[in-house]
Amino acid sequence: MKVLLIEDEQSIADFVTEGLEKRNLIVSHCRSGNEGYDLALECVHDVIVLDIMLPGRDGLEILQLLRHKGIETPIILLTARNELGDRVQGLSMGADDYLAKPFYVEELVARIQALLRRREGTQQHLIRVDSISLDCMSRRIYCHENFVELTAREFSLLEYLMRSPNQVFTRGQILEHVWGYDFDPSTNVVDVCIKRIRHKLLDLSDSRHVNVTIESIRGTGYRLLPN
Repeated sequence: MKVLLIEDEQSIADFVTEGLEKRNLIVSHCRSGNEGYDLALECVHDVIVLDIMLPGRDGLEILQLLRHKGIETPIILLTARNELGDRVQGLSMGADDYLAKPFYVEELVARIQALLRRREGTQQHLIRVDSISLDCMSRRIYCHENFVELTAREFSLLEYLMRSPNQVFTRGQILEHVWGYDFDPSTNVVDVCIKRIRHKLLDLSDSRHVNVTIESIRGTGYRLLPN
């Protein structure tokens, strides 16, 4: 599990990082709001722990910008005890939880775990590979705030590839799974469908965070390749 900690007080950052790493969480720490915001955009994290008072962009501005861009990573705000207004504002802007300083790292871990359990319960219909998510209910492919619609065949083919990233599938395997009939060497329906999906992934590229490709394996077939 990857946690992004955006906190400028080094003593707090040190004890939080130590406590999370002891529980086998991977922590990335940023001391400034600008650096933290950039890292939140560039990398996928499971949870963001975000202090409100930061140099550069403050926590509420970062929260607002991330939610505006469609980034739904769970965010826990760190606040001072007298910042009731900021806590209320943060929750109304899309924060998932808050923790008032000082706090025990055990409570932070418990809140992180509760958020992830809640998120897993509401997102079982999503398949994620790096920055893209396939919604199995709406048949849309998402990259943060951007999405494109998929046809039934495009959806079935992309779902097949996304469930096993890095695995090579032959055209025959894809035909049997998506179209339901044995391989015919003369048909190019798989290649045509792959081409359409690639164009739709390009339509998502305005977000600048699409980091998966469908790679052609010469003489064999295709695989979904995270970059």
